[in-house]
Amino acid sequence: MATRLPEAPRVGMVSLGCPKNLVDSERILTKLRSDGYALSPDYAGADVVLVNTCGFLDSAKEESLEAIGEAIAENGRVIVTGCMGKEAEVIRARFPNVLAVTGAHQYEEVVGAVHDAAPMPPSPFVNLVPDSGLKLTPRHYSYLKISEGCNHRCSFCIIPSLRGDLVSRRPDAILREAEKLVAAGTKELLVISQDTSAYGIDIRKEPRAWKGREVVPHMTDLARELGQIAPWVRLHYVYPYPHVDQVIPLMAEGLVLPYLDIPFQHAAPNVLRAMKRPANEAKVLERLRGWREIAPDITIRSTFVVGFPGETEEDFQYLLDWLDEAQLDRVGAFRFEPVEGASANDLPGAVPEDVKEERYARIMEKTAAISAAKLQAKIGRQLEVIIDAVDEDGGATGRSQADAPEIDGEVFLRDAGHLGQGDIVKVLIEDADEHDLYGVPMG
Repeated sequence: MATRLPEAPRVGMVSLGCPKNLVDSERILTKLRSDGYALSPDYAGADVVLVNTCGFLDSAKEESLEAIGEAIAENGRVIVTGCMGKEAEVIRARFPNVLAVTGAHQYEEVVGAVHDAAPMPPSPFVNLVPDSGLKLTPRHYSYLKISEGCNHRCSFCIIPSLRGDLVSRRPDAILREAEKLVAAGTKELLVISQDTSAYGIDIRKEPRAWKGREVVPHMTDLARELGQIAPWVRLHYVYPYPHVDQVIPLMAEGLVLPYLDIPFQHAAPNVLRAMKRPANEAKVLERLRGWREIAPDITIRSTFVVGFPGETEEDFQYLLDWLDEAQLDRVGAFRFEPVEGASANDLPGAVPEDVKEERYARIMEKTAAISAAKLQAKIGRQLEVIIDAVDEDGGATGRSQADAPEIDGEVFLRDAGHLGQGDIVKVLIEDADEHDLYGVPMG
């Protein structure tokens, strides 16, 4: 008579915030799956629900609290983890029935809380997970986290208090994970951390053996190795340290995508000083010109904060003029929002909300016009595109090398029904708007 295995408890997951949080969620679910737990796609089927919170901005905290409330209302058995776990008393005051609260990247604690809340029935059999682990992104692209924490002390940011100082992963461990992801179908690796260009400064004297050679824990060395593993490697959250210049030739060689995500935050020297960020905007413009000479197709994405305390109309106009000269390809903007625990809250010169809104509208109008002109210039070119989805009518949606998933534009294709998700194809660009491209596959 066949042995009937006891049914494994089912775990649901709500993951909020940035890609770094998404990687944490994947690691938690991979560990739980390897422990034999099943996963639930909805509240109704879950024995316990994990809510991985974001605590960077007050609006993100409120979104996290709303997600916790929804999970409690729909399921009732909720474990909270993530950045907002640092404010356990706030969470428990509003939701006294949460089963447990743990902080960011506290994998052992959250997994232990699940074991306590929904114990696995005794069984000699084990459910195994793929070598690559469980993913919350589509099969063809994966986030690859290379470090935790940050050594910067920007006045508007509380990330170091949430996640601590920089702790870099061993390069061989990162490369091994990358190989597993590619073997499982990943075509695009999105390299993430709080500060990717600072990777390895805490373990710089600890090279590791890899494929018969030593790999130094440094962003350039790591990027070169990753470029030999995955077809596409995209670098996010790169501070413009001088050594970033060394990565640009790798882009010209095709080892790394010609794309840098650099959080400039502002350009006006007075505002940058108040933010406690490097304030050499002229040097940055010079370096941008140099990068474009080496890798003409390089895409620079950035984010800016408007309405920072003390930002004058002259400061804001300086930023707009700087953007005219910098000609960044992709730009996101945020209205300044006080975050509990950030030193910027105590700065004088608070900017009225209506002024923030007006400046936000102006910067978005400016950057949309720059984006539209840059995309118009791509009409008639042939670009490499990775396919994200194919529809039943023969159309497809993909991204060029200039487009990171979910934050940048897309490429909409006609006559593409023969393609599959994850294919990388040549596309003739036929049209463009402010953010997206339109084209047809060449084969």
